[in-house]
Formats: sequence, C-alpha cells, structure tokens
Amino acid sequence: MDDAALHCLQQTFGYGEFRFHQGEIISQLINGKDVVVLMPTGGGKSLCYQIPALIRPGTGIIISPLIALMHDQVIALQQLGIKAAYLNSTLDAATSRQTETAFINGQLDMLYVAPERLNTSAFLQLLQQTPISLFAIDEAHCVSQWGHDFRPDYIHLSLLHEEFPHIPRIALTATADETTRNEICQRLNLQSAKLYLSSFDRPNICYRISEGQSNARSALLRFIKNEHENEAGIIYCLSRKKVETTAQWLSEKGLTALPYHAGLAANTRKQHQQRFLNEDGVIIVATIAFGMGIDKPDVRFVAHLNLPKSMEAYYQETGRAGRDGLPADAWMVYGLQDVITLKQIMAESTAEDKFKRIEQYKLDAMLGFTEITGCRRQALLAYFDETLSQPCGNCDNCLSPVATWDATTAAQKALSCVHRTGQRFGVGYLIDVLRGTENERIQKFGHHQLTVFGIGKDFDTRQWRSIFRQLISRNLLSVDFQNFGSLKLTENCRKILRGEETLLLRKESRQAKSARKGRKTYTNETTANAMLWEALRDCRKKLAEDNAVPPFVVFHDATLVEMLERQPLNREQFSRISGVGESKLEKYADAFLAVIKQHIQQCSTDSHDTITETLLLHRNGLDAAGIARQRGLKLSTIYTHFAHCIEQGELELHEVIKLDQQDINLIHETLLSVEDGTKKLKPVYDALDGMFNYDVLRCVRAAVV
Repeated sequence: MDDAALHCLQQTFGYGEFRFHQGEIISQLINGKDVVVLMPTGGGKSLCYQIPALIRPGTGIIISPLIALMHDQVIALQQLGIKAAYLNSTLDAATSRQTETAFINGQLDMLYVAPERLNTSAFLQLLQQTPISLFAIDEAHCVSQWGHDFRPDYIHLSLLHEEFPHIPRIALTATADETTRNEICQRLNLQSAKLYLSSFDRPNICYRISEGQSNARSALLRFIKNEHENEAGIIYCLSRKKVETTAQWLSEKGLTALPYHAGLAANTRKQHQQRFLNEDGVIIVATIAFGMGIDKPDVRFVAHLNLPKSMEAYYQETGRAGRDGLPADAWMVYGLQDVITLKQIMAESTAEDKFKRIEQYKLDAMLGFTEITGCRRQALLAYFDETLSQPCGNCDNCLSPVATWDATTAAQKALSCVHRTGQRFGVGYLIDVLRGTENERIQKFGHHQLTVFGIGKDFDTRQWRSIFRQLISRNLLSVDFQNFGSLKLTENCRKILRGEETLLLRKESRQAKSARKGRKTYTNETTANAMLWEALRDCRKKLAEDNAVPPFVVFHDATLVEMLERQPLNREQFSRISGVGESKLEKYADAFLAVIKQHIQQCSTDSHDTITETLLLHRNGLDAAGIARQRGLKLSTIYTHFAHCIEQGELELHEVIKLDQQDINLIHETLLSVEDGTKKLKPVYDALDGMFNYDVLRCVRAAVV
C-alpha cells in the first residue's frame, strides 16, 4: 500500500483505512497503470481516483454524465481544501473562461467534465496545454450498447488512449454484468487494464417485492408511516402523471413529498432536489430522471410503484438507499399493467431489432426476479455473476418463505380460455369468461356457451390476474399491442396444455390483511392500538436519545409491533418478544412495560368502544365465554368483535379459534366457491353441512378473505 495514499486518506479525507480494493486500485493509478473498477454504490469509488489525482502531478480529469454529481462532489472537495472545479452547461461564459484559465495555469487538482465536452476539438486542445494526472471515466457502463443506460458520447472516449497514451485511466461503475464489463474494456481500449470486481452485495438493504394491488398507494403509506416516518426516501413511478398524483396524495396524508421529473421547470427541480439533500424527512417522488449522482447517504428507503425495465435499473435505483451502511429498504409493488406498459413501450420503440431483443431479455430477467420463491439477494447477485452461498435472511422471501402451488390445471384453464375465445381479448374479459360472469359482451360473442365458461370460479378476480400475469412473465402468453392488448398463445405453452410439464407458481398471497403480521398499520386514530403504537415509538426515541444511539438500535419496528400485539405485563413475558436479549431486557424492559401498563389502564378507564373493551379483556386472559359472562353479552357478539379485531390486524385467528390448517383451508375454499357478493354466511354453513358454527366461519372469513 502506498504510504502517501494512506496519509492522504487519513489527513485529507478523515478515514482511517481503505475498504474493498481501494488501496490496490490507488497504487495502480499512482504507478501509471490503467484499471477498471466495479464497486457497489457507497463503496467509495470516488476516492479511487481522487487520491491519485492529488498525489500525481497535474490535474485529474473526471468524465461524468451527471451534472448533479459534478456539483456535489466539487463542493465537497472544496470543503476539504482541495482545488476542484467543473465545466458543464450550467455555467455562464464568464465562469467557464475563469475555470479554463485556472486549469491552464495549473491551479486545479481536479476538473469534472461531461463526455460531450471531451469530444470537442477545442477542449482537446485545452488538455494539451497543461499536465494531466489521470483520466477517470465514471458511470462507465454508459459506453455499452448492451447496457441499460447507453450514452453515445461515451463510445468516443477511446480517443483518450489515442491522444494521451501515457496518462493512466480508470473506468468505474456500480452496475455491469459480464457482457457490459467486456464491452467497457473493448470500447475504451482497456483490455490490458487490471479489473477490480468488488462484491455487488448491499447487505444492509432489505429487498421486498409484492404483487400489484388496487390499494398500492395505501400500502406504500402504511410502509412509510410504520417504518420510515420522518425519514428520507425516494419513490419511483413510470409516468410523470403518476409522479405528480402520488406526491400530492402523500402530501395530503401529512408527508413531505415532492415531485421530480423532466417535465417540471428547471428551477422547481433544483428546489426540490436541494430540499431533499438538505432537509430531514423529505421524500422525492420521481421518474428515473432523478437519482443518478445524488450523493445522500441517509436515504432509508427506495420504493417502486411500477416495475423497473431491467435488473440493472433496479439495482442502481435501489442502491440509492442506505449508502451510509445503515439498514434500509428496497420496497416494490408491481402488477400486470406494468408488464403490459413496458412491453408496449418496447414494441413501439424505433430501435433496431437486436436492441429490442436485449430490452426484452432484460425485462424477462426482471420479471423472473419478482416471481422467484428463493432468496432475492442470491438471485440479484447471480445476475451479476456473483455467488452468495447462503440465503441472506434479509429479504421478503427469507423472512417470510414463499409458498408455491401446482398451477398446472389453472394454467390449462387460462390458456384454453385464450384459445377458445379466439386469442382476441384482454385479461379482464378472459377472467369474466372463466368466472362465468353473465354480461352483455359475453352474450354478444356467444362465449357463455363455451366449455371454458365458468370453469374458473374456484379463483377470484385478483387471483386470476396474478395467474395471467405470471403466465405472461413466463412467456406462456404474449400481449398483442396492435390489438388492444389481447393475449396470444406462445409456443412455450404447448407442454402445459398437453400436461407434459408441471407449472409451479408463486402462491398469490391473499395477504392484503394477513401480511400485516409483523408490519401492521397503527396510525388509524379510531384504533385502540394507535395510541400505544405512538407511545412505544416515543419511548424508544427517548431511550435512543439517552443512550446516544439511533432508535433502531434500541429495538426494530418489528419488535415494537410484537410488543403491541402481545402487550406483555411483566419481565418474563417481555423476554419472549423477538429481539429482546438479556442486555436489552435489563436496559429497556421496565420503560416499555410501564408504557404498556399505562395504556391498558387508560383504555380500561376511558374507552367506551365496546369492541376495544372486548379486546382488552381478551388481552387480560379471558376467553370468549368469560368475556361474554363479564359483559353480559351474547357469545356470538363477542366473536363478532373478534372478527373485527382480526380484520384490523389486532388479533390473529389462532388466538381466538383453534383449528388446524386443513380445516382453515376447507373453509377458505368454500368461502371462495360460494361467493356471491352478499357476504352471507348461510350458504357457506350449508355447503359445509354445519361442520363449523357461524362464529368460526365469521372469524376465518375475517382472516383469509
């Protein structure tokens, strides 16, 4: 390791030691050798060229397509006493001339420029007039036509080797698969450069993906309120309109949410970006126009309300979370419409066929990633040719293992319906046929007489949408964009139709309710638990301040949720809460127990809500019969209260009803099969020949439907 480099790191930048391959990379550059660097966002790529630029004689030239990053890095370097500047389109003529003069006079340690400027003869002549220490090509994946962010001006950067053959070059990126890496080396004449490939893993990010829902915005709001209230985040949407409506809706819900897209005035974008960088708790709702080059370390979450077009885009966008190494979330909701929209964009593209095939491949890989049932981190790293030997334990599939089911028969029904109706209709119509919906359009086409009419009543509309989405994502069905989104059979579906191949699909979780387990909403002021939820958070905040640690170091939200659900009354009960070890039991138990006891006493004294009173008596150990006797109410009334609490996520089914999973599944299937929109339980009771009483049926319905 170079002693001068280490001294620079410690004295100028204030860091004690190098990370990853930083030391080796810096030594290579100091010694005049070329390097190619792949390092994750937040891994310290900038230091790899900044330190050599300070040590080697001359000015370091940093090529970057990101105006925002140029500005931020130059300001940060200037704060460290480093002589840095940039040349880009935001500067007026006088400032540009002043910067060029400083460069010619050898007064700059580093100069940031855009690739477009480097390709001009005037700037090349300028470079010939002063010593250059190195060339750093940032975001080098932009050179690849196979990549997700191709920039034509990057192709011409090979002239650096031709014009300045003795000046070392470093190409850096955080996002590149093997094909893209090879093209970087080829197009930039870096075949002989040493490649440094750091792990792509960002272990502090928890990856969580769920299927599209009609209430996606509400799910997003719950996620932010429960886990990231008053914390910075980025929300990505596919369209400008969705950006604006989402930002407005979140603002109306009390969050500081600002829109950002290319259609806004430049001053508005700048103002919103500055607020995001300088204020706490600001959320940016944006298209992909936002994010590249934004150096904000404490972004606690990145959310997607639409499907990204590629794994590279997903990795790059989610990588903007948790750059400080602290826990962060990558949260996404996607749906069938996202797939259709992205495929339509590709179909209407004027790009050459080979690039369309590349885009299609990348979208298919992205879809496959959303549908996997194993560890998401293993799959994400595998895409970038990296192996993770064990499941990560920090993604949704690891934390809540995904159930799969044999969907062969269901797929055959769906594919047959597409075939029987002439491959002329979209998802909504096909579902109506499968579910046996009598409407004018189906009557008009005579499809109520088909053998497939009504054969899919065992699944509801949402489940069928999930099945169709997965069939499209697996290329068993294709979308005809020229014919209003009608579905077509592909060659791949033949084995499924013939029964020669079994199809296992990710189980469509009916978990708009049940997924609340561990991540519930407690912000509803009419819910008894809302006050306790806030009281627990306030207690955690105070303890964190007293101990000079972040709140999550005291307890994660999941631990607070379990406290709220169990409401322990003594240390022995508190010790059973997940996340409470001996040390934290000693440090924090008394404080949290006091909050819980005070809440129970206050609710017992002040509450006039009959359901809340039932819930509190249950929490104190009474069963349904005991509560009914104490309150002088019918037993059926108490179970009605229980059902309401189950729907609100305040009780779990197993806490009030003792049934094995086989019985629950039987009741669930019966509820689905006799569903008629009236929500009456008598047809269910009759279909089950009275095997289960109405109280049981009511509670199971609350839990699973």
